[in-house]
Amino acid sequence: MTVADLSARLTAYEGRPAVLGGRGRDPVDAAMIRHWCEAMGIPGPGPSGPGVGPGSGIGIGPGPGVGIGPDPGPGPGPVPGPGPGEAPPAMLQVWIMSGLSGAVGRTAAYEELVALLDRAGCTAVVATDCEQEYLRPLRTGDEITFDAVIESVSPRKTTALGTGHFITTRTEIRANGELAGIHRFRVLRYAPARTRSASPAERPRPVINRDNAGFWEGVARHRLLIQRCTACGRQRFPWLPGCGECGSPLWEAVEASGEGVVFSYVVMHHPPAPGFEPPYAVGLIELAEGVRMISNLVGVEPGRIRIGMPVALEFVRSGEQELPVFRAYEEGL
Repeated sequence: MTVADLSARLTAYEGRPAVLGGRGRDPVDAAMIRHWCEAMGIPGPGPSGPGVGPGSGIGIGPGPGVGIGPDPGPGPGPVPGPGPGEAPPAMLQVWIMSGLSGAVGRTAAYEELVALLDRAGCTAVVATDCEQEYLRPLRTGDEITFDAVIESVSPRKTTALGTGHFITTRTEIRANGELAGIHRFRVLRYAPARTRSASPAERPRPVINRDNAGFWEGVARHRLLIQRCTACGRQRFPWLPGCGECGSPLWEAVEASGEGVVFSYVVMHHPPAPGFEPPYAVGLIELAEGVRMISNLVGVEPGRIRIGMPVALEFVRSGEQELPVFRAYEEGL
């Protein structure tokens, strides 16, 4: 099959349904809203739901807005959060996700499209981006239904990952039968590019830019530096140009102790990555200073790692780059 023939066959699926009569696994509920807010690191719901009380929910509470420059002055004022019993708008996709059991309810047309791409060698998939439109708030107790359509299939594209096609689906999400939002989701189905494998001992180099250069300069000197806002005192990581608490652009670097605990972790078995020998553990570490960072966990077999396990900072060298990792300790559990 030629490239032109494949593109023509793929384009024929545009406008055909991807999901018909989909239903959310659960109604909108306060527990999921609270868990999502905690995972995103934003204030959780109050007694009557998110957005209750000063500064709760997604918005910024009473006080000056965010300015730019050394003396920002008053800003545009408070940004309202979701009202009582409302879910943050960015949770739109949460209520239609199918969970670990896998996607259900996909139409024959969508399965045919995927099978056609598989036969063309586009067996790998990666999500690239999404767009959302919010038409009305989702409230606790709302029953969610949805339908999705294959909005577009791109011509063949060559990317760093490989050559393939972008598939965009458009999902209309309804709450109690009323259109509440539109969710566009785009994935790349591609044939993986053949790449020269890096040295097994050399890990990928971190991306260093003007926002995080100070952190990596500290790592080169075996110092773990975090930021502290000089306006409100909030400590933060990863490095950012402004404070997420008060909006101030003023900050100073402080050295962290390097001690902490495993807040969460994942054991990687696949896919293979240059410089890593599976299985290996990647941890979300809560430092004694209250901030969290992601790094490798060493010193304990991956299967023996547990939430709450104490860790201590170490530095390893990969090629010309110093990298921070955390050694886990089984004692004290």
